[in-house]
Amino acid sequence: MSSTEQADVNGAPCAKRSKLRPNPPDQESTFANLRKVKDWLQRFHLSEQTLRDVSARLHKDLIRGLGKHSHHNAPVKMLPTFVRATPDGTEKGDYLALDLGGTNFRVLHVRVVEDEQRVLKMDSKICAIPQEIMLGPGEKLFDHIAACLSEFLESLGLKDQTLPLGFTFSFPCEQIEIDKSILIRWTKGFNCSGVEGQNVVALLREAIRRRGDYDIGSVAMVNDTVGTMMSCGYRDRSCEIGMIVGTGTNACYMEEMKNVKRVEGEDGRMCINTEWGGFGDDGSLRDIQTEFDVEVDRKSLNPGVHTFEKMISGMYLGEVARLVLIKLAQENMLFGGKISDALRTPEKFETRYISEIEKDDTGLSRAQEILSELGLPAGPEDCEIVRLVCATLSTRSAQLCAAALATIANRIRTNRKLDHLRTTVGVDGTVYRKHPKFSQRLHDVVRILAPKCDIRFLVSEDGSGKGSAMVTAVAQRLAAQSHLLEESDGEEDSEEDEEEEEEEEA
Repeated sequence: MSSTEQADVNGAPCAKRSKLRPNPPDQESTFANLRKVKDWLQRFHLSEQTLRDVSARLHKDLIRGLGKHSHHNAPVKMLPTFVRATPDGTEKGDYLALDLGGTNFRVLHVRVVEDEQRVLKMDSKICAIPQEIMLGPGEKLFDHIAACLSEFLESLGLKDQTLPLGFTFSFPCEQIEIDKSILIRWTKGFNCSGVEGQNVVALLREAIRRRGDYDIGSVAMVNDTVGTMMSCGYRDRSCEIGMIVGTGTNACYMEEMKNVKRVEGEDGRMCINTEWGGFGDDGSLRDIQTEFDVEVDRKSLNPGVHTFEKMISGMYLGEVARLVLIKLAQENMLFGGKISDALRTPEKFETRYISEIEKDDTGLSRAQEILSELGLPAGPEDCEIVRLVCATLSTRSAQLCAAALATIANRIRTNRKLDHLRTTVGVDGTVYRKHPKFSQRLHDVVRILAPKCDIRFLVSEDGSGKGSAMVTAVAQRLAAQSHLLEESDGEEDSEEDEEEEEEEEA
């Protein structure tokens, strides 16, 4: 928040007097209307106590999601990822990464350099997926992926190498092991037959075997949030939380194994993909949802699902803002009571407009341009009101996200019985990266809600590429350590057997 921008008690910026306004004739009337709008927007303001309540509710849901039986009905799914450690700095080597989640997919060659503590993207290729393949037999989809991977390896002269692969597959899956992930359902326009209910790693391996011209090594399935955490983990070994605030929102963190009731074993830790976007799907956030949140949810593709996400993320923020602007105009507080056809059109007020309008230097002039493009009769006062609406909604988004993040940080500290926790959050997403004030607002609220946690934020570099490679590298390291331990145990057993035999002979 700049020194020229005042804030109210909730941390939301107050409207500044516009440089565009040349001493209006009825200044008192203008200020009165701004105060009226500000009072009207109080419904979006969240007190510190409300945010603490939200955090407490989420913590209960985290525990439900981790439970062996209670997870079935938990709105926050707390999915085990089978990622059992973060990087320790000894990882090295060459890896492939495959990122599939839309009409294009990427293949990458990534090199982990131990001496320089760096993860380098050496080469990458984007491959299109034609519509007929997206809707055809699953075998053809994986044949297409295998063919593109073959061309990529051929172009780099790597076909004779058997490289490990990190696989980011951004569809709803149930992960059984780090290399076994069952597709629950297709989304994003895909509807390939014969894939739902199947292990996608096995389907990829079968397609590569059908070609017969190259092979891949071990495979690690990676959620994009986990990739974000791991891509930062090599740079900062205290990174144990990953968070995305972009089109959607989600987070992962390292949980104590003894609390992960759905997976055998009590030693060590495992990364849990919280899927916190579903928080509130059981109605637990009804008291802070506004009529506009309810309307956005009702008209979405998935009503009743991802309640928390719809109050925070980039896919929905612009639409909430559009509905608020319409209501203000209907109540004669904006645009002289006039509403254009463009403003009545769903999705017309884009989330990126919020970021552009909140910029200190150019925000008000950009607001004028945007409103003009939407066919709205916007004077300087209208621009200030629209800016105030944008700031109010983005502040609420940052506060809710901060409450959720503080819940996780506080849980990690409590789990480890620490007086003070120092940790790092690997973070990605367009809302966090591109909004001029979102990140600072989030940081400020986290400090208030998690006062015993010293949290550093590190922006991810290509979580779906470098991050998935790091997951694979860490999985290989742990497997090698396990193998060495087994060999060592075997040697000790052998020595003990020899000693027993000598005693018997004596």
